[in-house]
Amino acid sequence: MTRPVEIAFTETDTSGLSGRKGRIAVLIGANARPPAGLPRPTREAVLRALESGAWKAVKPGGALELAWPAGLAAEALQLVSLPARASVDEARKAGAAIGARLGKVETLVLAPRHAQAAEVALGIALRAYDFDTYKTRKDGDSADAPAESPLDPRAPSEVRTPVPGASVSADDEAPDPEKASVTFMTPEPEALARKAADGAALAEGVFFTRDLVNEPSNVLTTGDFADRLLAMREIGLEVEVLDEDRLAELGMRALLAVGQGSESPSKVVVMRWNGGGDQAPLALVGKGVVFDTGGISIKPAAGMEEMTMDMGGAGVVAGVMRTLALRRARANVVGLVGLVENMPDGRAQRPGDIVKSMKGDTIEVINTDAEGRLVLADVLWYAQERFQPAAVIDLATLTGAVIIALGHDNAGVFANDDALADALLGAAKAEGEGAWRLPLGPSYDKLIKSRLADIKNTGGRAAGSITAAQFLQRFIRKGTPWAHIDIAGVALPPSETALAPKGASGWGVMTLDRLVRDQYEAKG
Repeated sequence: MTRPVEIAFTETDTSGLSGRKGRIAVLIGANARPPAGLPRPTREAVLRALESGAWKAVKPGGALELAWPAGLAAEALQLVSLPARASVDEARKAGAAIGARLGKVETLVLAPRHAQAAEVALGIALRAYDFDTYKTRKDGDSADAPAESPLDPRAPSEVRTPVPGASVSADDEAPDPEKASVTFMTPEPEALARKAADGAALAEGVFFTRDLVNEPSNVLTTGDFADRLLAMREIGLEVEVLDEDRLAELGMRALLAVGQGSESPSKVVVMRWNGGGDQAPLALVGKGVVFDTGGISIKPAAGMEEMTMDMGGAGVVAGVMRTLALRRARANVVGLVGLVENMPDGRAQRPGDIVKSMKGDTIEVINTDAEGRLVLADVLWYAQERFQPAAVIDLATLTGAVIIALGHDNAGVFANDDALADALLGAAKAEGEGAWRLPLGPSYDKLIKSRLADIKNTGGRAAGSITAAQFLQRFIRKGTPWAHIDIAGVALPPSETALAPKGASGWGVMTLDRLVRDQYEAKG
């Protein structure tokens, strides 16, 4: 697993600042004055910079960099704008400005007392993420250097990356000179370290999700995915894997039909965190299609390589469960993910097939590329049957239509319960993750009415995201608060974001962790 950058906290002591190598970042308040302790030539250079038009154009959370500053051995001095009353979002962006420039050197952050300093640390960790597992040469390596590939081309389906949560040897735990490190120099290091601890757990959950979404499908098979989740037993989660025989016994014919053309066996993984006593759990359900060709209704070749991310909903659920366990959340949460692969084999399901769900409803398959809702239908029903949850939230890279509607800035939220929807949207806003509520209504049911079965799996192009959500709502028991989040546009955005480099964003881990904190965690 990609690990967040190590961040240490130490008491302010600028006596050796002039000889410090690497990078130095300074948090600058609204008074735009350099911190005490800088050598005189450096201080003069900083004062000139702070009086410049370039600094005046820097917004809160932004930065201005001075290369090879006079009076310092450091290669760069970064001036980071952070007003005393900065918001959480501005503080994280300030951290991201530092994290984006870490490289492979030590970075010292001069941080005066600030209410949002822990959020700066989180922003550093989130933006410093770098998934380079499959790069045989790292940045700066010679082209003549021998390269070692992490992939075995002879048996790609058997390749395993290191299992997150597995024990490591003392040698593995030694500092890596090729990795960046960060030290916060602050008046109250112990207090700041305590405040930053939950952020460290959150960053690890986000990284776990990003890694899963970024992995190629010849590595992240259904079996490998399940193994990575099983490994989280070591951090306190209860994890069990339901195999195809058990799924057939339960009647999950809709889910099994999706994967019947694949060599990777379909699975459902159940993760439980029991930190809230006897209260009914919150159930999180994730779509885990490790690769989606579209099946017999095959997708166009252009862009199909990005369908490695079609397990993004399951990835978010896994990341949230990891965060809850690491921070020992005082809540009961169960995470369930349906892991399948949608391939166009001779045994694959066909358009026109009719399958029976665990609930008992029959489904006419109009398009085999509308497979995620078949997976979710059975897992949603199973979650309610077994756990009697207080509420259910599912996440899925479900429809391209949500990208047409909302682009890559917002996930689409659908809900049968206004209180749950408001709480979810509030959590997303608090964490700076875009989300927008879209409608449901019985008038859309006619679009997915089947001539031959109880329901069909797609209603065509019109209101495509809504009819998909309307389909899922059929598998929610009356009286159960439920929300569906379509993350197709935000799971793998086309460019970098404020807190992530280009690639998997980890959208949703922070929102759902916040929701658990605010709505489901025992207080006191």
